[in-house]
Amino acid sequence: MLLPFYLGPAYVGFPSPASDYMEHPIDLNEHLIKNRTATFLLRAKGVSMIGACIADGAVLVVDRSMTPIHGDIVIASIDGDIVCKRLLLRPQAVLQSEHPDYPPIMISDCADVELMGKVTAVINQFK
Repeated sequence: MLLPFYLGPAYVGFPSPASDYMEHPIDLNEHLIKNRTATFLLRAKGVSMIGACIADGAVLVVDRSMTPIHGDIVIASIDGDIVCKRLLLRPQAVLQSEHPDYPPIMISDCADVELMGKVTAVINQFK
C-alpha cells in the first residue's frame, strides 16, 4: 500500500509554515524491509528496551540475513525464551537491556543462545 509522503519535514521545535508540496507516495516496505524473504515482524513486550525507544507493544522489524555486530539490537532465543536486547561483544559477550532496572545477560552463562536476527526498524504506536 502506498501512502502520501510530504516533502517538508515535521519540525519538533518552533512551528514552521506547512509545505503544500508532497513527494510521490511511498511504500513502507521499501523503507523498512531490505530482504523480504529473511524479514519477520515481532511485537515487543515490556519496558526493558525503553532507552532504545522500543516501547511496550512496538512492532519490531527483524532481518535474519544480517550478521549482528557489537552495539546492534537483536532478537535472541535464550534457553527457549525470545528476547530483544542490545548485543555487546566487548569486553565480553552480553545481551544488554536499555533500562537500568534490568541486568545484562551474560551469553556464556546461558545453556542455549541463538541470535535470530537484527532489529532494523521499530514501529511505535501512540494511543
